[in-house]
Amino acid sequence: MSTPYIPCLDLGSYINGNEEQRKKFSDELGRAFNDSGFVTITNHGVSQELIDQLYKNIQSMFGLSPEQKKKYERVELAGQRGYTSPGKETAKGAKTADLKEFWQIGQEVTDNDPIKSQYPDNEFLEEIPGFNEVTREIYQRLESNGKHLLRAIATYLELPIDYFDKHVHNGNSILRGIHYFPIQDPEALPDDAVRAGAHEDINLITLLIGASADGLEVLTRSNEWLPIKAHHTDIVVNVGDMLQRLTNNKLKSTTHRVVNPPRELMKTSRFSVPFFLHPRSDMDLTSLESCIDASHPKAYEDMTAGEYLDERLREIGLKK
Repeated sequence: MSTPYIPCLDLGSYINGNEEQRKKFSDELGRAFNDSGFVTITNHGVSQELIDQLYKNIQSMFGLSPEQKKKYERVELAGQRGYTSPGKETAKGAKTADLKEFWQIGQEVTDNDPIKSQYPDNEFLEEIPGFNEVTREIYQRLESNGKHLLRAIATYLELPIDYFDKHVHNGNSILRGIHYFPIQDPEALPDDAVRAGAHEDINLITLLIGASADGLEVLTRSNEWLPIKAHHTDIVVNVGDMLQRLTNNKLKSTTHRVVNPPRELMKTSRFSVPFFLHPRSDMDLTSLESCIDASHPKAYEDMTAGEYLDERLREIGLKK
């Protein structure tokens, strides 16, 4: 179960509920995003069978040889498609790279939208039957859930319910399979080496499904690290920097990290599959006038989503 600090909400009550249930969900989601920036979501329509198949495939993919995985690494794409090897991503402000490797798939445009030209093709993994189909299905289901959540957020912000729709249609979203690999010799690591250094996500919202082990922690307002506990079937949702910029800090992009396991578990892997919901690159992230007042002066310079993504990819070392 989620901790009292991180609310657990029923997404089905929003998707299938009446007007009163939808309003209640929007209010609770907004309050959580105003407070901790995190919630867990149940009744989201992604079956346990599909989650299990996803993680089986992800584990098999990272179990391939380094030579096999390297075939799918495209350094020129700044980690946005295919495989990214260890040592490439560093949390903003950190000196040591995260202890992880990852695989990413992105948007596939099927409706003749001209934005297709902005997106590179996904890498097609040949070695594992069903890998590409399962990751694509997960991508589509989490994207759909994310659109419902953004509609609930729009209601909370007293915006038109479809405010985000045009911005996230064929948006630059990413599904990332992460392998936090075993730590064979902890003594040889730099003191600041961790699985994922303290950071905030770049995008609008992140949906994390079925992490294989504990380790995710969120920094509370009282400056304490709180472990996120969720059922394997729950989706953990958090605010990203783009939504924080848009709302002038009304909704919080909370700092989080993935800590190293206890010494007795150092030689075990951790797998995680977050979905980073991004808008189209031309979305204006200028802070909403309704979120600016004398007590909350405008905190950010005007910028598009594409410009902000480019800036952040350079800060974390994926783009040169």
